[in-house]
Amino acid sequence: MVRTGSASAAAGPTLAVVAREAGVSVPTASKVVNGREDVAPETRRRVTEALDRLGYVRRPRFDTAKAPRLVDLVVQSLESPWSGAVLHGVTEAAYDVGLEVVVCAAPARDRGGRPERGWLDRLGARGSHGVLFDLAELSESQYAWLEQHRIPYVMIDPVREPPPGVVSVGAANWQGGVSATEHLLALGHERIAVIAGPRRTVSSSARVAGYRSALASAGVEQRAAYVRHGAFDEAAARRRMLELLDLPEPPTAVFVCSDRMALGVYEALAERGLRVPDDVSVVGFDDLPESRWVSPALTTVRQPLSEMAATAVRLLVRMMDGSRPEGTRTELSTRLIERASTARPRG
Repeated sequence: MVRTGSASAAAGPTLAVVAREAGVSVPTASKVVNGREDVAPETRRRVTEALDRLGYVRRPRFDTAKAPRLVDLVVQSLESPWSGAVLHGVTEAAYDVGLEVVVCAAPARDRGGRPERGWLDRLGARGSHGVLFDLAELSESQYAWLEQHRIPYVMIDPVREPPPGVVSVGAANWQGGVSATEHLLALGHERIAVIAGPRRTVSSSARVAGYRSALASAGVEQRAAYVRHGAFDEAAARRRMLELLDLPEPPTAVFVCSDRMALGVYEALAERGLRVPDDVSVVGFDDLPESRWVSPALTTVRQPLSEMAATAVRLLVRMMDGSRPEGTRTELSTRLIERASTARPRG
């Protein structure tokens, strides 16, 4: 009798038996055995449980004992200053612990905005010992794939709140929002707006919450019209700033939740003939190189991107060695960097 799949030569269940036990087709069971990504999480769970229950032996596709310790770093873009800072932190920390790093840009997105299928299959075929995801948003199926293959991974500043148990590293976004707003309050501003990224993103929600907390602590009225959301880019921030300027009582200061967005705010103010900080004070978030190059230099909240990346590498190494971090979320402190874009309000 010819056996289906990659079972060992010793007597054991065929893949057809496993498929029947799990209530799926043989091709579907084969996809799970061979590490294919395009399997629904519930189906993958049933097949995996059937494999374990029946004692099906899967032949490894590579010898992990002889392979070098290889990790993948998946970034959103290889051209952005953000990714450059993360790459710097990862490569330095990886060198210290003897890891080899494969860097790749995030895969193409589907209509739902999530990575298309197939790229995790290539990662598995490469024999990666672990993965670092920078600013990534994974689907339920992709989380399930990583768990099934027992590949350790760490999220660096995840876009959405990851599932319970997923290890991530980020900045103290709430505290950063507090310090940015408190700085403007200390200068005498009360009409303070905030321009944030998408509502559902982890970092954006926390920064806006910090902004609200600082206003409440100071006894300053929170105006719903002063809270604006958009994409993390210049064009969206420019539109939101123009909307704020069209209010009957426009703000005298604005906390912008990324340095890149702050460039769009500068553009909108210039269009209206307004000057920074004489007419409107601006605070950014990130402390990317652009914050020093723009004129006037941008007051911003520094989040330690390279340190976040290095911390993620150290956590990943511990997980690769079989231990788990005490907590799933590690936050590094932020710090306000005062430059020339903030001043006391006129009058």
